[in-house]
Amino acid sequence: MGVTVVMERANVNTLGEAVKKETVYRAHQLNVWYGEHHALKNINLSFYENEITAIIGPSGCGKSTYIKTLNRMIELSPNVRITGEVTYRGRNIFDRSYHVEQLRTNVGMVFQKPNPFPKSIYDNVAYGPRIHGIRNKSVLDEIVEKSLRAAALWDEVKDRLHEHAHALSGGQQQRLCIARCLAVEPDVILMDEPTSALDPISTAKIEELMQQLKEQYSIIIVTHNMQQAARISDKTAFFLNGEVIEYGDTQQLFSNPRDQRTEDYISGRFG
Repeated sequence: MGVTVVMERANVNTLGEAVKKETVYRAHQLNVWYGEHHALKNINLSFYENEITAIIGPSGCGKSTYIKTLNRMIELSPNVRITGEVTYRGRNIFDRSYHVEQLRTNVGMVFQKPNPFPKSIYDNVAYGPRIHGIRNKSVLDEIVEKSLRAAALWDEVKDRLHEHAHALSGGQQQRLCIARCLAVEPDVILMDEPTSALDPISTAKIEELMQQLKEQYSIIIVTHNMQQAARISDKTAFFLNGEVIEYGDTQQLFSNPRDQRTEDYISGRFG
């Protein structure tokens, strides 16, 4: 059965005093079905601000289904049914009064394959702010530069802003997609296998970028790469057959897992 996560996390400040971190997301008894297929089973899971949380597990275990539930992209799937509760900053995301557009502004997403719009580099980043009504060019210029700098891409493209985004390398395109996400000032960034289509050098740049971004954002990443999870995340959740088998501090989970199934997976006995 899936584990129930301790709902509050305390950090220790420089004075040795416990400081409670704010919960960003909390799932309680979350179940998802695709038709008759029970994809997520009684998920109880909390994520905290300014942390990177990795979700690992074999193919088909429910990782991507879970992350798509967090910004309600799951609702685009046919014959999907959801029970239970997911709260973002204390508010149930399935509440009818919670407009999905607002949720997806607060919770950005970066996908497995870079998916820049068929537009210029500049217009890719400016797209979200324009949708939100920003038309002033000087304001847009500032947002574009700030977002590209935050995505560690500005120095590489500052003289090419009006070139087509598809002229960029795969790694640059993925950082452009991150910049596009940052341009609308989200609170949380969801990443679904963001480096699986990239070479090792580009992967290292994205991982370094994520470490920088967690100072301002909460990041949840689905990854099939256990070494990546061990390198970059503060916490890791291990999914198997639609359940959360184990969740905790990454170092503890990889060095001393509590569940035999977790140990079997991270040691390569299956997956």
